[in-house]
Amino acid sequence: MSIHTLAPEAGKDYPRNWSEFLERFVSEQACLDYLEWLRWPRGFVCPRCGVAAEPYRSSRGRLMCASCSVQSTVTAGTIFEKTRTPLRVWLAAAWYVTNQKHGVSALGLQRVLGLGSYQTAWTMLHRLRRAMVRPERERLHGIVEVDETYLAISDRIQPVARGRGKGRKSQTHQTHVVIAVELLEPKGFGRLRLQRINNASAEQLIPFVLANVEPGSQVRTDGSAAYRDLADLGYVRHRTVHLGSDVPAHVSMVGVHRVAALVKRWVLGTHQGAVQPGHLDAYLDEFVFRFNRRTSRSRGLLFYRLLEQAVVTDPLTYRDVVDKLPRATATA
Repeated sequence: MSIHTLAPEAGKDYPRNWSEFLERFVSEQACLDYLEWLRWPRGFVCPRCGVAAEPYRSSRGRLMCASCSVQSTVTAGTIFEKTRTPLRVWLAAAWYVTNQKHGVSALGLQRVLGLGSYQTAWTMLHRLRRAMVRPERERLHGIVEVDETYLAISDRIQPVARGRGKGRKSQTHQTHVVIAVELLEPKGFGRLRLQRINNASAEQLIPFVLANVEPGSQVRTDGSAAYRDLADLGYVRHRTVHLGSDVPAHVSMVGVHRVAALVKRWVLGTHQGAVQPGHLDAYLDEFVFRFNRRTSRSRGLLFYRLLEQAVVTDPLTYRDVVDKLPRATATA
């Protein structure tokens, strides 16, 4: 759990609107000061020896530990590590991403921020998506629906042979995605978890449930035998057989079907369905981040939460992301 206040104050801990954003982050130093406060709210802690003491501050923005003399920076070990993009642009990107209800594409981010490179915008988005997952997040509990769906996504592959036309060719993939969503009483949905899986086997589905649903919860599934071991693992399984039933699946398991429809609409709308299969989990993480915070009335608070996680998230380089692409150029 973060040692920051659980109820940060609007206007003090984060800007309430774009006007306050511009007033607050007027320089690179202002951005550094804010990130330092988010990362070390009780004061600098040496990443090497763990000593908490005011560091020596050099003119290059480096922080030298008073105990072991190791030099560090505010951005070292975070998603901002070794970035050549100004922090003012990074924070503007985080603000724009969290203020767009349905998300943004890399091309849209490039245009809004005036970035000279599409790859820069694309990598920034992937780094921010990495920070949208809080490692210590609580598992779902109560009544939880679990089911799988297919997601049709298209990657854009450069033609193999030369002289066979210009542009990119598209290949459509039917990708398995498993969904777990809390049901609230008397109605409504709670939190959500999504994950790409290779197939709908017990070897894929059971570990997902164990990682994302608290034991003792009532897990509602279809009649698939892949879930039959849940009762032995401490869950209360409620099984609904759809084959031959008079009740349609979208009525008997309304939560997962509603989420599946929303995910498909989001991928096809915001990203035109052009998502590399190897990157799908990052997009699913973004969807979960937005869905679980859909009732928030403060976009500034979402900005705060994203940056709060960004300064404790391990670095992600452009090469780390591109290595997941088989032959394609970075897209979406």
